[in-house]
Amino acid sequence: MKKVDLAGTVRTANGSKSAERLRRDKQIPCVLYGGDQVVHFSADEASLGKVVFTPETYRVELDLDGRKVMALLQETQFHPLSDRIVHVDFMEMSEDREVRVTLGLKLTGQSMGVRKGGRLNQIKRKLRVQGLPGRLPEHLEFDVANVDLGQSIRVRDLKFSGLSIMEPGNEVVLTVRMAKKEAEPASAAPVAATAAAPAASAPAEEAKKVEPAKK
Repeated sequence: MKKVDLAGTVRTANGSKSAERLRRDKQIPCVLYGGDQVVHFSADEASLGKVVFTPETYRVELDLDGRKVMALLQETQFHPLSDRIVHVDFMEMSEDREVRVTLGLKLTGQSMGVRKGGRLNQIKRKLRVQGLPGRLPEHLEFDVANVDLGQSIRVRDLKFSGLSIMEPGNEVVLTVRMAKKEAEPASAAPVAATAAAPAASAPAEEAKKVEPAKK
């Protein structure tokens, strides 16, 4: 799993007024759980945004006034109108204690069902997994080469070394189905032509009727 550094300043003053002052100064109140004690700190809004606004999951190395702590982003609260970050919770990581994270699922290879003309539909793009920090990859990978036409892959069909998948086993992850053929448009042109034929011949018929009158 990728690592990102984030500097924080331990704070002793808590409460809503203190939090508002921090936000006015572009600092976001944060809390670190999971260690010997709960730590309240603040972090730069712009630096924190690089951790929050990303599809990747990072190991965050917090520098709290010189003390280095490895943590995971646990929960983020946003302002209901502006979507600005207003509060962030972190969970301290220990190398001998399993953690739960959500990782992206990337598919590799080409499905044999796709080679037969099918279409692959990936339904789940992220999975919650549990494992030791040292076993957590940047993302999960699944090779679809052996997935045939008409086959579905469910959570229970996936295996990742050193990780437990924390999703219901019967949930569908991906399917390979025959692509539906587009309905052929109704052949309106011949009908139109047929309908137009009498109209087109009308002047000719009219001419035949008029012609004998000419001397």
